[in-house]
Amino acid sequence: MTIDNELIDNLLKDYKKPEDIIGENGLLKQLTKQLLERAMAAELTEHVGYEKHEAAGNKSGNSRNGKSAKTLKGSFGTMPIEVPRDRNGTFEPQIIEKHQTRFTGFDQNIISLYARGLSTREIQQHLEEIYHVEVSPALISSVTDEVIDEVKTWQNRQLDEVYPIMYLDAIQFKVRDGGHVRNKAIYLAIGVTVSGLKEVLGLWIAQTEGAKFWLQVVTELKNRGVTDIFIACVDGLKGFPEAIETVFPQTEVQLCIVHLVRHSLNFVGWKQRKEVARDLKAIYTSATEAEAEQRLAEFSLKWDAKFPPIAKSWRSNWARVIPFFAHPPEIRRVIYTTNAIESLNMSLRKVTKARGSFPNDEAVFKLLFLALRNIAKKWTMPVHDWKAALNRFAIVYENRLPVE
Repeated sequence: MTIDNELIDNLLKDYKKPEDIIGENGLLKQLTKQLLERAMAAELTEHVGYEKHEAAGNKSGNSRNGKSAKTLKGSFGTMPIEVPRDRNGTFEPQIIEKHQTRFTGFDQNIISLYARGLSTREIQQHLEEIYHVEVSPALISSVTDEVIDEVKTWQNRQLDEVYPIMYLDAIQFKVRDGGHVRNKAIYLAIGVTVSGLKEVLGLWIAQTEGAKFWLQVVTELKNRGVTDIFIACVDGLKGFPEAIETVFPQTEVQLCIVHLVRHSLNFVGWKQRKEVARDLKAIYTSATEAEAEQRLAEFSLKWDAKFPPIAKSWRSNWARVIPFFAHPPEIRRVIYTTNAIESLNMSLRKVTKARGSFPNDEAVFKLLFLALRNIAKKWTMPVHDWKAALNRFAIVYENRLPVE
């Protein structure tokens, strides 16, 4: 639709400053109000079947019946409007629905702010400062609750049959439960698709992280369509690899190198952390398993006197570390440097840091789902060197890649 320039010139004839257009009582707000009210009047005319004051309405069985006041909230602030009524009470405007009190897009503003980690109070303050609109905590909760059905659909969606790489990890959050605030484990699964794109496969919650619950998670993944995982990257939780292998016996379980390094550095003071990290890097960047064992032996000789748990930890997990060395550089880079879970956890921590605890499990799911949806928008490109890795996967895992 084009608007005549003469009409625009007439509207702007008294324009002197920006507030005249976009201010609290500016032209845009007045035009919006009048257009909405005229549109509803046109809808009512269509509903009753005759124009206002037409004789045809005398015996039509329905007629206009005045107007009711309503206040809309939106990015323009608050806007009082008059909604026309009919005698029979059957008219329901389409442009502003019967019980609608917020303008189109206003709810999305609330959800967007919530997804970025703003607390209810911060959202209230933001909307009041920017739009001069007062909203209640109940309204914010009601708006954000609308995503719960979307969460359920997302959590039960069908998945790809094959994921060359899958990262499985848990992150702790404080959640109120039965009158007490408890640490609960949020389980995360990220798959790297055959196309090299990262995808969050699901969220699960439990009292603590445990291999038994991970068995339920991987079973659910299988029930949702996953038939094969080439490499599963996990932390050092006891029984975790066996839980995966129970459901996906062909899967190669690789202990996450980043988890192991971080665990090791927990024993080291700040002054020596850089040196220890450098010596650990010499282990996991070795060209072969034999070289890695030699580097571990050297590390042990150098550091066992000060930090005996480190080398011991690497040795006790060695069976789950060494698969890494059997792979060529193309696959190693994808397993290690594309540490999707670590990056994701940092992003989630950033979003949730303003909250000391969550009131219930549903509140955790709601915020994490919205945050994940925002994060996933950036995952538009395949992981680094994916083509080279995929060619290697085709050789190493012969006949297991799906035929396109």
